[in-house]
Amino acid sequence: MSPPGNIVCDLDGVVYLGHVGIPGAGEALATLAGRGYRLVFATNAPIRTAAEVAVAIERATGYPAAPQQVVTAAMAAAELLGRSDTPVLVVGESGLGATLAQFGLTLTADPGRARSVVVGLDRNLTYEHLRAATQAVLAGARLVACNRDPTYPTPTGLWPGGGAIVAAIETAAGRVAELAGKPSPAMSRAVRRLLGPGPTWVVGDRPETDLALGHEEGWGTVLVLSGVVSTAAAVPPHLQPDLVLPALADLPAHLP
Repeated sequence: MSPPGNIVCDLDGVVYLGHVGIPGAGEALATLAGRGYRLVFATNAPIRTAAEVAVAIERATGYPAAPQQVVTAAMAAAELLGRSDTPVLVVGESGLGATLAQFGLTLTADPGRARSVVVGLDRNLTYEHLRAATQAVLAGARLVACNRDPTYPTPTGLWPGGGAIVAAIETAAGRVAELAGKPSPAMSRAVRRLLGPGPTWVVGDRPETDLALGHEEGWGTVLVLSGVVSTAAAVPPHLQPDLVLPALADLPAHLP
């Protein structure tokens, strides 16, 4: 009997909100894994390492995720950069710098030494961070955005996302950043390496990232209304999903 396929699952707004699991998410993941689906967690959030993401999934939902199941935008950014792009100046939280270091990239806080700037969500952002990044880019450093998400979902509503920080640096430096996260080719390549045989479904809450990734790769797409988008009417015509569900908990009932 052939395997049922792959589930590429977003995290914020799909599996959890902040540190709280979305009701039924853990049970749905366990059910799908029990049926033989290969689960891959693909997130545009670069704030944690893959190991930390796996721990966060288990703490929030009870599903025992492994680091080998996780792809983050920080990992995709690391793969975009070569030896000539180091040292790297990071605008982001500890997981971003740690991930880049795991890939063998050296880091610097000195804009005069930086050969590249990688930007992600930074909930401790200061003007000094923006100044250093801007000066590095103006001096010729490569500019890479982990994502362009304008917001991210939390238990108290939408908060400014990494894309808002990237936009500030792009405006100041007069440069458009290269995209590392969904739906970029770099993220697609990283996800594909983790897939097994059979069809692939992308499950997400943000049309322009999650659904776009699925459409560009020819995969099935599932929109859940538990995060950024609360109604299918908000989805552009060219990104219409194959399934629209209230939450991840409803997915097992719609797949074999």
